[in-house]
Amino acid sequence: MNKIIKKHKNSLNDLTSTEWLPETISVWTQRGLGSKHPDTQIEKQHPAPFSFTDVSRLIKFFTKKNNTVLDPFVGVGSTLKACAIENRNGIGIELNPFFVKLSKKRLKDETVGNNKIKQIIIQGDSRQSLSKIQNESVDFVVTSPPYWNILSKVDHKVKKFRLQKNLRKDYGNLKGDLSNIKTYEDFLDQLVKIFIECKRVLKSGKYMSIIVSDFRHKSKYYMFHSDLMNALEKIGIEPKGLKVLYQRHKSVFPYGYPYAYVPNIHNQFILILQKPKKNEK
Repeated sequence: MNKIIKKHKNSLNDLTSTEWLPETISVWTQRGLGSKHPDTQIEKQHPAPFSFTDVSRLIKFFTKKNNTVLDPFVGVGSTLKACAIENRNGIGIELNPFFVKLSKKRLKDETVGNNKIKQIIIQGDSRQSLSKIQNESVDFVVTSPPYWNILSKVDHKVKKFRLQKNLRKDYGNLKGDLSNIKTYEDFLDQLVKIFIECKRVLKSGKYMSIIVSDFRHKSKYYMFHSDLMNALEKIGIEPKGLKVLYQRHKSVFPYGYPYAYVPNIHNQFILILQKPKKNEK
């Protein structure tokens, strides 16, 4: 007698089993549009952008169409662009009014309107603005927060790709900007407070993806991805996995030569976490 294989309803996303499998691989290669693509012109204005194509993969895996996605550090709107293209509602919070303006322009110029979904941009500090969002009203949180003060450094890369092209190298001196906090410990503490609020607005059993990178400050190497993951576990957001996002397009610079080992960091980490279901701790 042939065994009857029970088909389970996919409650997480709209992917087929064939589409699902490659998205679970723990190493992704970053997929950008290419520096000469017309749709990258606004993205370039941000000193630390992440490609909407990468965030689209996360949104497609962790949500269904018409779900709501939150980005508390929306920058120039990569998450909202991905939401618009993938038919998800998006909420983005951004402190810098210049980036808010660019986000709105990007949505207008680079996406086709869909009356059934909405992209909301809130200008403000996430530490205050998240209080306006209802408890358990969001299906997915995805973001790339500041990496403390690393944008204050002027190295070979900054000179070649930012200053020579008259592009912003940092976020400026806005009050409330986490990148201007003096100590790493205080920065991490303030960042965790924001994710406590993200946990509150996220539905039980739903996921959170945070794109970060480790970095050097002076002579010290900071394991930012590990520090943040451990801190979030302490506030009850459960680690579920880690992806390495390989940035193969990056140039190599002679950091440390010929005196010491200094890495060319050509990857980001995608932290995958989950808010526990109500029947769990």
